[in-house]
Amino acid sequence: MTADAEPQTAPKSAPRVSFVSLGCPKALVDSERIITRLRAEGYELSRQHGGADVVVVNTCGFLDSAKAESLEAIGKGLAENGRVIVTGCMGAEPEEIREKFPGVLSITGPQDYQSVMAAVHDAVPPAHDPFLDLVPPQGIKLTPRHYAYLKISEGCSNRCSFCIIPKLRGDLVSRPAGDVLREAERLVAAGVKELLVISQDTSAYGVDIKYAESTFADRQVRAKFIDLARELATLGAWVRLHYVYPYPHVDEIMGLMSEGKILPYLDIPFQHASPNVLKAMKRPAHQEKTLERIGRWRDAVPDLAIRSTFIVGFPGETEADFQFLLDWLSEAKLDRVGCFKYEPVRGAPANELAGAVPAEVKEERWHRFMAHQQAIAARRQRLRVGRNVPVLIDEVGPTVSKGRTKWDAPEIDGTTYVSSRRPLRVGEIVSVRIERADAYDLFGHAAG
Repeated sequence: MTADAEPQTAPKSAPRVSFVSLGCPKALVDSERIITRLRAEGYELSRQHGGADVVVVNTCGFLDSAKAESLEAIGKGLAENGRVIVTGCMGAEPEEIREKFPGVLSITGPQDYQSVMAAVHDAVPPAHDPFLDLVPPQGIKLTPRHYAYLKISEGCSNRCSFCIIPKLRGDLVSRPAGDVLREAERLVAAGVKELLVISQDTSAYGVDIKYAESTFADRQVRAKFIDLARELATLGAWVRLHYVYPYPHVDEIMGLMSEGKILPYLDIPFQHASPNVLKAMKRPAHQEKTLERIGRWRDAVPDLAIRSTFIVGFPGETEADFQFLLDWLSEAKLDRVGCFKYEPVRGAPANELAGAVPAEVKEERWHRFMAHQQAIAARRQRLRVGRNVPVLIDEVGPTVSKGRTKWDAPEIDGTTYVSSRRPLRVGEIVSVRIERADAYDLFGHAAG
């Protein structure tokens, strides 16, 4: 070594980030994008707050219970690490966080990826290594390798009285179809077997950009619900549609389902059925024609599964309104249903409505709702017994594995328990003979 040569030193270890992701699948996609950028810049992820250089918490701010979970996560990060960056929906209204945790390094709202990265850079600059800072083309995913959420838009232009999503995430901003399809193509090339299409209002996709065309492969594709679904169907993966409002143009998708090009599954957030309650909720779409529309859908696609969520105890909900909802459920025969007791959300117009429903009445109605729907779901499940159906394997066991049919989304719907004489693999799609069912799960044997 010459006198003026710099001494060789050991490579600096990569800075470590502990990441907490809370909330809905839309927030999960935000987390994936942030983590992808962190890894692209050479940051490593830590499983422990104590072993990290900084903690990032992606919060949920929709319900008070979700806010409490977010605040708990922030407090834990500060207690175990001391350096915490906050982002996500709760960050859109930072006062509550600052009041409780004045020591957090930074607070930003949802989708503000640049500000999150700037805060990380300030807390712990990246240690660049061009030979190691490599990420897969599909980015870093927090879901298992065989399925992924595909977010097609941000924000929402609806003004439901119980919701503050537009305040947190802004109005609808649709992604160009070409961008969405290229991301989907990368995911499938990386081994994804199921694409779960998400947004705040999937059937409104493209309205804000007047269904503008963009280039994908060698063709122009409109940013329109039916066009996007048709293109996704060509990629060779299961395509599952979430957060679809029952606008009339959703009818167009039934042809793709009946031909087996996309899954016969719709996740539709009905929230209620009583016209009085829906009016107070300021729900979009033609709710009064929903049962008629569901009937036409099932005529076209007999295998169609519909999941939904509902709110009981909304301000002004009478016993007659609630009974209307139960009767509606009996006629609609939905496959999968979640139910929430109404919870005021700070800043939501519904807080000003008269006719607050007592807590004990909400509780009683919730139990009646769940019992009523459970019987409906059990009858729907029994229709699958005796059939051979494809099942996507999520978790393998020595003799019994867990998977999902085309009627079940991950985490929110049922499980199919698959007995098999041969080893199964996660991400494998196997034909299963359904032998029995309960209200939520299916049980069967792998064929062959």
